[in-house]
Amino acid sequence: MGATANLKNVKQSRRRHGRRSAPMSEINVTPFVDVMLVLLIIFMVAAPMLTVGVDVELPKSAADALESENEEPLTITITKDGEIVLQTSTIPREELIARLRGVAAERTSNRIFLRADGAISYEVVMQIMGALNAGGFQDIGLVTDIGGPALNDVSDE
Repeated sequence: MGATANLKNVKQSRRRHGRRSAPMSEINVTPFVDVMLVLLIIFMVAAPMLTVGVDVELPKSAADALESENEEPLTITITKDGEIVLQTSTIPREELIARLRGVAAERTSNRIFLRADGAISYEVVMQIMGALNAGGFQDIGLVTDIGGPALNDVSDE
């Protein structure tokens, strides 16, 4: 009888301990949610800092904005110092068409946006547009800020 009593005690102790150490069937998602919220806040703070651009004082126009495209637009910027910037890198005037052809070969859209500082002369802008046209780029959009005067808003002074 001693052996059966011992066996009975072992089974009872296994049951007691088994209840305490049974695996949980629920997943605790609280740490995951905490990490995701922290990452979301970091990206919300960092995203505005990631936009890199060239400081250009664009002229104002009453024209409406163009429809957006699927890919990032190819942008040429003429700074007030007369420097030419393709996307974010400054390039010499002589290399503009060659670099544009290289970049345009990898793109689906042929549209080029030309941004020029308002202080730059009209002649310089037309020289760049003429070079673009001679290089085979006909879909050129001039970028301005919205909110400029319309023709019917100009007073006769």
